[in-house]
Amino acid sequence: MKKYYTSESVTEGHPDKICDRISDAILDEFIRNDPMSRVACETSITTGLVLVMGEITSKASVDIQQVVQRTIHEIGYTTEEFGFNVGRCSIIVAIDEQSKDIAQGVDNPLEYRDDDNLVDKLNNTGAGDQGMMFGYATNETPNYMPYSIDMAHKLSRQLTLVRKGGLLKYLGPDGKTQVTVEYDKFDRPKRIDTIVISAQHKANVYQKKLVEDIKRHVIDPIIPYKMVDKDTKVFINPTGKFVVGGPRGDSGLTGRKIIVDTYGGVARHGGGAFSGKDCTKVDRSAAYAARYVAKNIVAAGLADKCEVQLSYAIGLSTPTSIYVETFDTQVSKNIDFEKVIYENFDLSPKGIIEMLDLRRPIYEKSASYGHFGRTDIDFPWEKEDKVGALKKYLC
Repeated sequence: MKKYYTSESVTEGHPDKICDRISDAILDEFIRNDPMSRVACETSITTGLVLVMGEITSKASVDIQQVVQRTIHEIGYTTEEFGFNVGRCSIIVAIDEQSKDIAQGVDNPLEYRDDDNLVDKLNNTGAGDQGMMFGYATNETPNYMPYSIDMAHKLSRQLTLVRKGGLLKYLGPDGKTQVTVEYDKFDRPKRIDTIVISAQHKANVYQKKLVEDIKRHVIDPIIPYKMVDKDTKVFINPTGKFVVGGPRGDSGLTGRKIIVDTYGGVARHGGGAFSGKDCTKVDRSAAYAARYVAKNIVAAGLADKCEVQLSYAIGLSTPTSIYVETFDTQVSKNIDFEKVIYENFDLSPKGIIEMLDLRRPIYEKSASYGHFGRTDIDFPWEKEDKVGALKKYLC
């Protein structure tokens, strides 16, 4: 029986991605001026309206409306032509402070609450929420990502590049891509079975021209010719027209593209979104740490595939559990992966923040085209700096 897997990606002009980027742009502005800011910011968008809501505690003062306008302008919604004009939309800001009940769990972890040593109390951070987070890596691509989501993201980025670069000026900011990959009996990518691209465009563009241009300028530069054959199916704007898009075509909300953000559905997901959350929220920071661990394990050659689950309780400074799944691809049954992790990675909330240097304004760039496997941005959770230390477990 043949094995197929499909993943999708969306461009930065997709309504949900607009919201993700606004939330992360606001986060970046707060931590740029106050790295200790506590931010939980969500955005909702529809025709003519942007709503920013959430809880923020910070010493910084940020003009949130200006951040919203700048972000949407950079994405490309600057005229009525594509259904949304940043210069003519209403922006509502409804921000409150972080709950003191949550803050005390972060600032005063349960394990140190009765500790008389003030230094221990000050040097530890409790998790800002409960839950489980997953990280994944596979050696089927050079960036240790599943092939289907890797190709889908590259097509989405290319759609944006040809639009913003002026090569296809008639394209709008909204768009989606989808790639179906066929795997061989050794679970390796064999061929691309199906490519789907939906690209917003101006009303005066004929379907035939759009199809020809997308094939020539988006698909051909990205998809390896050895991975397509006469049976590969390509669908470009299969409805025949995609003029109404962006917030006019569909409302958007932060956190609704969590599978696009991660591994395209290949790996499990704990359910927590990333965008708009500062690094004390383990929904985000622990998911980054889990990817960092899984990637270094695979890059070190300990396994061909690795999925790491971490779980936390709000107010505790250590994980409540660590679980590693290698799908029977580990090089040796004698490797104790939990021991490997405990000896080489500090997965306490404070340890993750320091290990990955997360109190920096680096998050807006992560909001589009995936948080993992990026080669265009130097994200700390993508580093392979633990490979040398992990290779000793091969002995």
